[in-house]
Amino acid sequence: MKLLPKLLLSVVFAGQVFLSALAPPALAESFSLYLTRHAEKQSNSADPLLTNCGQQRAMLLADTLSNVEIHAVYSTSYQRTLATAQPTATAKQLSVIQYAPNGLEQLARVLKQKKLNALVVGHSNTIPMLLSLLTGKAFDKIPEDNFRHLYQVVITTDQNNEITDMVVTDLTQSLRCR
Repeated sequence: MKLLPKLLLSVVFAGQVFLSALAPPALAESFSLYLTRHAEKQSNSADPLLTNCGQQRAMLLADTLSNVEIHAVYSTSYQRTLATAQPTATAKQLSVIQYAPNGLEQLARVLKQKKLNALVVGHSNTIPMLLSLLTGKAFDKIPEDNFRHLYQVVITTDQNNEITDMVVTDLTQSLRCR
């Protein structure tokens, strides 16, 4: 008689294991991060404004992302990055969230934890560093005269918040100013 409860428990447990093996996999969750360097700046002073071309590029960025669901816009506190981010933030009815250029590890953690589509505007040295922190791969510094790169990082996570896939695409912007 004592064997019957143990046998029933074993059958129930085996059935649960079998059914869990047949269950469909948990749905993956994907989000996209868009990273770009600020647009063309006026001078080499500490905190320059954007040139006319830079202002056009900032508007082009907003236009490029117009059909993308953006939930957050991040920028350093410099005028050139804020002016690059603002047209997109305005179009999406968002406030620009400022981050410190030396706080990239924290920003990478926040971006991964929030799992929201976001735009991040930074600098020729910080955007490659942030890409490296997000992906674990090395990225070259952006040349000083290059303002055309817009990186899309698509991150897919499972139910345990583990990253299962990551794709980086360089969506080079078409505007060429002289």
